Amino acid sequence: MPCPFESHFLLANSSLQREVSLLGTLKWRIVFATPTGASGLSMAAGLVLIGMGPGGIAGMTLEAIEAAKTADYRRYEAYTALWSDEDLEQLEAEIGKIEKVMRPEVEDPVELLKIAKENSVALLVVGDPLQATTHVDLQLQAEEAGVACSVIHGVSITGLVTGAIGLSNYRFGRQTTLTYPYGGWVATSPLEVIALNRAQGLHTLVLLDLDPTGEGVGGQIPMQPKDAANSMFLMADKLKDSVEEMPRDSPLSQLKSESCKEICDDISSLMVVLCSDMGTANQKISYLALSELAEAETGRLHCLVIPASPGEIEKLALLRWGKV
Repeated sequence: MPCPFESHFLLANSSLQREVSLLGTLKWRIVFATPTGASGLSMAAGLVLIGMGPGGIAGMTLEAIEAAKTADYRRYEAYTALWSDEDLEQLEAEIGKIEKVMRPEVEDPVELLKIAKENSVALLVVGDPLQATTHVDLQLQAEEAGVACSVIHGVSITGLVTGAIGLSNYRFGRQTTLTYPYGGWVATSPLEVIALNRAQGLHTLVLLDLDPTGEGVGGQIPMQPKDAANSMFLMADKLKDSVEEMPRDSPLSQLKSESCKEICDDISSLMVVLCSDMGTANQKISYLALSELAEAETGRLHCLVIPASPGEIEKLALLRWGKV
């Protein structure tokens, strides 16, 4: 009686396919296929979202490297976060040719999904691919289009920073992104998030913008510490003018209004943790006042953490990076 399952083998360097039976019982399918991936093997058609980690091939998992190497096509999403050109060149030498895609190709992925219907496509994303809602939406669009989509997770800045600086991850509130002042327009919502978190005893992870245009089509310029300080001072000036008009019709809205006024009145002395090039050989952490941020040593990529009132162990941890 034939065995109800089949074993599949993928071998390189032939376009022939044939099926043979062994011993009249076990049915084996041996597939000889022309490889398209850099590893000499191919994998099933579909889209795989691959986390690259914070920077450098050493920070990627073996699973991620092998999947990228095996894919028919490799795309590098280059608008939510960036690797250095040198790191990208090293990765490309290891896994094969990589093409850059920007915001329009990912948010409207018609072409990407069209390729993934017939081929294996690796979308390489700095950090963890599901930290950005853009890629969650891409998953949903793939499912709707009938394209298989899988995920290989990577080290995210969210987990990396909270562990590295020594603040309790149980005490982090909502995170926010500090944007460039596009065309003179200044968003105050990041400072409002920071203020409300602090009032509730919660630390804030602040990601820094990469794109002065806000369009996500190229020409990224990662925000530097002096740009971040300038943006926060502009936010404080704008928020100070409108804080009296904030609603106070609930305990939470009243707390938000009061905390916004407090942070605006003393914005220069706000203490921040500057995290630079995290997860790389150039990683640097500094604890300083916002007024000192513009003079801080620069790196390539940065984020900030705004501590709430630190506990005793957290204070000792922060002492390593500056004065508490």
